[in-house]
Amino acid sequence: MEVSPHVTGIDPELWPIVWLTLRVTGSALALAALVGIPLGAYLGSTQFRGQRLIALLIYTAMGLPSVVVGLVVYLLLSRSGPLAILDWLFTPQAMIVAQAIIALPVVTGITMSAVAAVPPELALQVRSLGASPWQVRRTILREARAGVAVALAAGFGRIASEVGAALMVGGNIHGHTRVLTTAIVLETGKGDFALALALGGWLIGLTLLANMVVLRLQGRPMP
Repeated sequence: MEVSPHVTGIDPELWPIVWLTLRVTGSALALAALVGIPLGAYLGSTQFRGQRLIALLIYTAMGLPSVVVGLVVYLLLSRSGPLAILDWLFTPQAMIVAQAIIALPVVTGITMSAVAAVPPELALQVRSLGASPWQVRRTILREARAGVAVALAAGFGRIASEVGAALMVGGNIHGHTRVLTTAIVLETGKGDFALALALGGWLIGLTLLANMVVLRLQGRPMP
């Protein structure tokens, strides 16, 4: 039985798709983490009026449909949109923005829950030693690092598997904005199910690799 070159990785057309997938999802996750981890740490360690409402909105946004995000980003970047001057529509930058928006509430919400689960006695002990509020939050965040790693893994899984926003703002342009998920949709529409399954295998492999990194960050032994 002949093995498809897309499975073995011999096909040179596969690598740009894999690389762009890693570039888009990695950049989007980095942006979401840059905002979501500090925000989640603050919300999980601070009590203020309206906190429950904000938490409710964040948890609701964790299930935000990707096509809705894609539509909003499309309208913002379209020729008649307020951000048309960026000329990002149907570019990897637009895909990164859309996926960062999708991943942000996931990273924020899980980080917030992980930080809130840290025993309050730790904060009291650190404050008694003369730590500043920033140092207290950093200590709590370090204690909740396993939960933060889960937040990053969940955020990656959310955007690595999404296709709606990527298609709407990226356009699935060959050699320019085609990632694994959009390529799977294209090949399925063409009836090339073997190739679609091969690309799906690569996507699952990348997700598995990302979760192995998470296990390493959590300090757990590798399987």
